[in-house]
Amino acid sequence: MALPELSDRERRVLEAVIQSYVETAEPAGSRTISKRFGIGVSPATIRNTMSDLEDKGYLYHPHTSAGRIPTDIAYRLYVDSFMHARALPTADAERISEHMAAGGPSAIESILRKAAQSLSIVAQELGVALGPRLDNAILQRLDIIRVSNDRLLLVLTLEGGAVRTIFVEVDGQIAESAVAEVMLVLNERLGGLTLRAIRASLGERLRDTNATAGASELLNVFVQERETLFDVPASGDDDGVVLGQASVLAEQPEFSTGDGMRRLLALTETRAQLATLLRGRSESPGISITIGNEHGDPKLENFTIVTAEYRVGALNGVIGVIGPTRMPYDKVIALVRHTSLLVSDILH
Repeated sequence: MALPELSDRERRVLEAVIQSYVETAEPAGSRTISKRFGIGVSPATIRNTMSDLEDKGYLYHPHTSAGRIPTDIAYRLYVDSFMHARALPTADAERISEHMAAGGPSAIESILRKAAQSLSIVAQELGVALGPRLDNAILQRLDIIRVSNDRLLLVLTLEGGAVRTIFVEVDGQIAESAVAEVMLVLNERLGGLTLRAIRASLGERLRDTNATAGASELLNVFVQERETLFDVPASGDDDGVVLGQASVLAEQPEFSTGDGMRRLLALTETRAQLATLLRGRSESPGISITIGNEHGDPKLENFTIVTAEYRVGALNGVIGVIGPTRMPYDKVIALVRHTSLLVSDILH
């Protein structure tokens, strides 16, 4: 949808209203804009210009205030046309790096959790990360550990350091020698393949195996159960979504009321929907920004989501923040871009 054209004065007034509202969370009046932003025209002229911007859909008028608030399309115009990219302050970059480095080397899940927490703290928004889609994960090593007579533990070590464990049920006791034989065969035949390729071709890859009777029985279990054993959930909690500290959002004016807090809680409790939304952004290079009603979901109409892709080998996911539509976009974008690059560097 084409946005209504703006005059130079309208652009300057709109940018000033957005900046004022982002900083104060208070509807901006013409006198405030005149005093703070030096636009060079009278408050009456600014008031008329703000009225024109309201008619064009860029501002709206809360019932209880003489000031005006930016709409979603105002923020979209600001992000696409007004905003200037900013370098991340050194202090913010150092805070994120220090938090990410705490605790030494970690698995993907831990790194993503630290990244989401870091963004929550530094951006004062809700940090969010989505674990990589593991269909394309490459199997580096497979281990089989006996847990009981009729239960084995399958340990998959994937490229990038992710480790997954799955229980395998067997009928009766299988000799340790057979377990060792199967582990050797599976590593020889499956190492270096993606999980998707393993599921699609496991039977064919094991067809000419000259295995002992006990090993053949266990290999048949792997063939029959391949769709389950090698269909590994994404890393993270609940469909791969990792959230930082929601409490930082609770301190913002948008969530100080009971209704605002309910919206925030509803958002954090529907992680399956969040995973679907974020997964759709994982193939988009650079920064992705969706604002308010652009999400097409009533639960998200008061939120902006800013994300960037990270990569680890052949895998990729997203890292970013969720916050109110009233956010300091230039700062948040710089933080998300920096953190996504840092995550990619750490995981390589």
